[in-house]
Amino acid sequence: MTKKKLPVGIQSFVEIRTEGYYYVDKTPFVKKLVDEGKYYFLSRPRRFGKSLFLDTLRQAFLGKRELFEGLFLENHWDWSKKYPVIYVSFGAGVIEDENDLVKQILLILEENQENLGITCKHADDYRACFYELIKRAVEKFGAKSVVLVDEYDKPILDRIDDLKTASRIREKLKNFYSVLKDADPYLKFCFLTGVTKFSKVSIFSGLNNLEDITISPDYATICGYTQKEFETVFSDRLEGVDLEEVRLWYNGYSWLGEPVYNPFDILLFLRNHEFRPYWFETGTPTFLIKLLTERKFFIPELEHLEVGEELLESFEIESIKPETILFQTGYLTIEKLEYVLGKKRIYKLRYPNLEVKSAFSEHLLNYFVQDIRAKVENEIRLARILESGRIEELIDIFRAFFASIPYDWYRKTELSGYEGFYASIFYCYFAALGLEVRVEEATNQGRLDMAVLFEDRCYLFEFKVVEGQAEGRALEQLKEKGYFEKYAAKGRRIFLIGVEFSKRERNIVSFEVEELKN
Repeated sequence: MTKKKLPVGIQSFVEIRTEGYYYVDKTPFVKKLVDEGKYYFLSRPRRFGKSLFLDTLRQAFLGKRELFEGLFLENHWDWSKKYPVIYVSFGAGVIEDENDLVKQILLILEENQENLGITCKHADDYRACFYELIKRAVEKFGAKSVVLVDEYDKPILDRIDDLKTASRIREKLKNFYSVLKDADPYLKFCFLTGVTKFSKVSIFSGLNNLEDITISPDYATICGYTQKEFETVFSDRLEGVDLEEVRLWYNGYSWLGEPVYNPFDILLFLRNHEFRPYWFETGTPTFLIKLLTERKFFIPELEHLEVGEELLESFEIESIKPETILFQTGYLTIEKLEYVLGKKRIYKLRYPNLEVKSAFSEHLLNYFVQDIRAKVENEIRLARILESGRIEELIDIFRAFFASIPYDWYRKTELSGYEGFYASIFYCYFAALGLEVRVEEATNQGRLDMAVLFEDRCYLFEFKVVEGQAEGRALEQLKEKGYFEKYAAKGRRIFLIGVEFSKRERNIVSFEVEELKN
């Protein structure tokens, strides 16, 4: 494949240092979209190439054929037709409140007026100006307008921790986007992207013909790189690279189709050849973690979460569901779709890959403690304990961790009596190390709380919350229920670990370990 220096701004090109551009041709999706519809909405996590794909659409409608040389669209597009494009992006900066949003919209419209050579008569009225711009562009250029909106929801997400402000911003955006319904006779094509999907009632009022392609199998790979694209396009940079390890770390995002890589991860991995949570580090999910804690969400459940269709369709600011926003922001992805009673859709969700699983668990632990240095030391010690097999020493690590959580934190969250909280801490420590952790696994005697697999060893955990002193029920239940039987035939050393937490002490009061004898 010949590399060539080409203009930045087309989705198909990824820059690797100064060595030129590699292209992953996504332009067949451009033709498919335009041939089959008019109004589209696409949700993808941040840093997933939404903006670049939107710019690919813009350059195609502007008739910039020279940018598509060698790509599918070069010979599958009517380049004799050019359309006025109105481009709206909320990607830059942070919106403070609804007044700041209006100012930003007016600036965006002013820039579009300059690009199109049109001056709005009602330039100070963002709704009137938007409508006038769409209509007058048609009159001036003799072709219907194209409207592309990038990060349509970012102003809301900027203030999602302040529900009153977020609600007021939502109403302004609703008023702005409602113009698209009235302007329908003047529109050729409309494409909106974002991270989350708010209901049509709250944002896209009246846009009943807006087609959501977020979880359409036909568009599953519209953003991101498939395994084949990754191995083919970047083949000259993969010498000595463990492809299976790269897949485990960064592939796995799925929208009912072939799983894909996040382009941002691949770009930085190929630049540094070091496994790091590149995508995760570009944003901190503090709001999400706070929400999970407030709702007493059982963190290990994220390994195999089942949700109905209504949870993935949309959400409202006033009733945010953790499962929905975890999926839409990319911390969970679709493992598979099942049908109950032949028609009810059930989505099974999971972490997309090792990067997200380990980094999310790490960030969750950071949220609970004030002494990050001590937490890191505990993680290092945990890794060494697992390597040595001295599992009985785990009690010191976890006692120290729970002791480091301020009393005031427990008082505010009321989690001291919640068994799932303590189990979640154990899970996060193991998951942050990238270990294989299985939770709530079904056996013929019930469900095992947690299994941690490391080399030839299997650690089976049962957690109990007691009022005060140790009762010894956790280890007893592990033995009575025979949870270990499904692992015994696999030739592993099996350790049974019963852990009891005291509501009064807010810490571990019993940690019993017993190795099964062959």
